[in-house]
Amino acid sequence: MLALQRHTFKHGVHPPENKEQTNKLPIRQFAFSPLLIIPVIQNIGNPSKLIVREGQEVVRGQLLAEADGYLSVPLHAPETGRIRKIANVPTISGKMVPGIYLEAAPSSTQEVMEGEPVGLDATPAEILVGIQNAGIVGLGGAAFPTHAKLKIPEGKHCDTLIINGIECEPYLTTDHRVMLEQPDDIFLGIRYLLKATGAKRAIIGIEANKKDAAEFLSNYLTPDLPITIDVVPVKYPQGAEKMLITSLLGKEVPSGGLPIDVHAVVVNVATTAEIGRLLPHGRGIQERVITITGPGVKKKGNYLIPIGTPLRYVLEQVGVEEPISEVYMGGPMMGVAVSNLDISIVKGTSGIVVFTNKEVTQSEKIYPCIKCGACVDACPLSLNPSKLGILAKFEAYEKMAAEYNLMDCFECGSCSYVCPSHIPLVQYFRLSKSIVRKRKASA
Repeated sequence: MLALQRHTFKHGVHPPENKEQTNKLPIRQFAFSPLLIIPVIQNIGNPSKLIVREGQEVVRGQLLAEADGYLSVPLHAPETGRIRKIANVPTISGKMVPGIYLEAAPSSTQEVMEGEPVGLDATPAEILVGIQNAGIVGLGGAAFPTHAKLKIPEGKHCDTLIINGIECEPYLTTDHRVMLEQPDDIFLGIRYLLKATGAKRAIIGIEANKKDAAEFLSNYLTPDLPITIDVVPVKYPQGAEKMLITSLLGKEVPSGGLPIDVHAVVVNVATTAEIGRLLPHGRGIQERVITITGPGVKKKGNYLIPIGTPLRYVLEQVGVEEPISEVYMGGPMMGVAVSNLDISIVKGTSGIVVFTNKEVTQSEKIYPCIKCGACVDACPLSLNPSKLGILAKFEAYEKMAAEYNLMDCFECGSCSYVCPSHIPLVQYFRLSKSIVRKRKASA
């Protein structure tokens, strides 16, 4: 059933969408880089544990690193080739972490290894193990291990599985194209997810600017699957799972809580498609769909790119308009501006957006807060960003967390977007949350 919803969450913003540059462009296979740089830290939780050595030849899909505990996932070879070296590699955070330099075999067909299939007749526990063995994490950008997200805690139950096809981040069209081009994988993935979670029904949530995807997927609904497709109003950050739950179910996830507290599990649509694509073949994830766009990109598009492809190589292949001012991994609202083009595509990379000097205003002056309340009106969680920003300047981090719910902030950037004083509120909150976590861990 296809339904048009008028209900949505309170507040939020409406930044320019800028999706028309790529939303009609089909997914294309990206060129294989002669050298991949693969960090072992590509998920929230423990990094993968290397099991290969320098000089070893590997084939595409082969295990390179195994999961190190439950909150961890393995890494698989994105290309057939030889391990040139194992050494520290740069990451978007600025840290150097252990990684693999994989030199591609130029004559290889780059076929993917078959593994041990996980069928729909598997038990919920076996499906979760299959998802972990495939190295699947949240492809919307969070990179949280998907098998751990799907594990229903003792004493909890899941009534509703929500497939997140919102993709509210400006410029990005990855999920949009996946919905239009990989429907079989999506619906097979939903079957796995329903069994794994025990959910009684599934809702595919799609924003109204992607009605073509909603109508297309509605053709694949079958009587044996308890699935509805709900089209919600266009608003940022509609794709945040707490906001989507409010829009679709009319429920509010409690402060400090998780979707399962309101009997829901939310999974990104591209993640769902990967589950449907990989589990029947027992394969691991070696590539993902990424939108490469922005005013600075010549060959804009949606590309299927091997994990570990260096950003510098990506930009060389698509061509850029000089001079480049900023390159974002992810979108301009929640993505991160990179400081090093030698970092690589990782599992959580959903997009690359390039801006030139024409679009980026350099070093806008930061003015004192004028108490206008624009940030309060924009915050989807009804926090007080103005007060939090003032407390951050005075380094009152514990007060921010204890009295003003700092840790509920999911860093959507709506407050910074509307601030007339150009105060980088979301950066203040990101740093403050990091300090609170470190202090709590060392206490």
